[in-house]
Amino acid sequence: MKKGVILIVGGAGYIGSHANKALSKKGYKTVVFDNLSRGHKEFVKWGKFFKGDLANKKQLEACFKKYPIKAVMHFSAFAYVGESVEEPAKYYINNVANTLNLLEVMRAHNVKHFIFSSTGAIYGEPVKIPINEKHPQNPINPYGRTKKVIEDILEDYSNAYGLKYTALRYFNVAGCDPDYEIGEMHNPEMHLIPLILDAAIGKRKNIKIFGTDDKTPDGSCIRDYIHVSDLADAHIKALEYLFKGGKSDCFNLGNGKGFSVKEVIEMAKKITGRKIRVIETKRRAGDPAVLIGTSAKAKKILGWKPQFNRLSSILETAWNWHIKMCK
Repeated sequence: MKKGVILIVGGAGYIGSHANKALSKKGYKTVVFDNLSRGHKEFVKWGKFFKGDLANKKQLEACFKKYPIKAVMHFSAFAYVGESVEEPAKYYINNVANTLNLLEVMRAHNVKHFIFSSTGAIYGEPVKIPINEKHPQNPINPYGRTKKVIEDILEDYSNAYGLKYTALRYFNVAGCDPDYEIGEMHNPEMHLIPLILDAAIGKRKNIKIFGTDDKTPDGSCIRDYIHVSDLADAHIKALEYLFKGGKSDCFNLGNGKGFSVKEVIEMAKKITGRKIRVIETKRRAGDPAVLIGTSAKAKKILGWKPQFNRLSSILETAWNWHIKMCK
């Protein structure tokens, strides 16, 4: 068993719970810190659980005093683009102010290793596809801006206080644990693939396409999809990179392939064998037409190799989890 404890902030959520499982399978001791506002206690199947809120520094202090924390993985951010446009204050308070609380408690306890859940939304409208880490950062929604603010803070903390961090810029995360012990379950659900599968299974009447006049081949926006288990593996690779003395850095995480909303819906029809009613409606504010990233840097430096690199594989695991949850 590895020495020290990995604190997984937001570890009862979708991505955090998959990271917890992956860490535990690798022999790491873990503690999940979560207020369960958007997470699920039943997803904490590995390690210890500490119920707490990042807004409460006393609760953070209590957690750091109780456990010998060696590193922190931070997943506890609000991540809905539309909601961030409607309620930016909510996003700046949780994603920025609360993260500062976490970083300050880490400093007080001399915890130097930090894995940050960032986003491809930090780039905004692409000027070049695929997007690499040197692409200009011009986020077009409050969600992306909050992540950029934290990345800037991390760079300053690294320079001033010796913090060692990796910022992992995800593109669209989807799919579920291949063992179906945990999966994607949001309330409200806002992510494309589970919404499509809800329509396929009859949980909702239809799936909406927001915008059909984008400058893309079929008019619907294009995204790069990455399987959540591959994402979890990247977090371990990033952590071990820091433990081996790697420098603070940022990495894109995606498959380097883009699929339009209409293409995802058509693939879902094939995977599920179900009819899916589609409604076309107006575009949402803050949605770029195309987001496709290159993960060449993560593959070269971290040694990361995605295993679920086909859209069909991602949809198959998501659909099997969906069926299990609806039984």
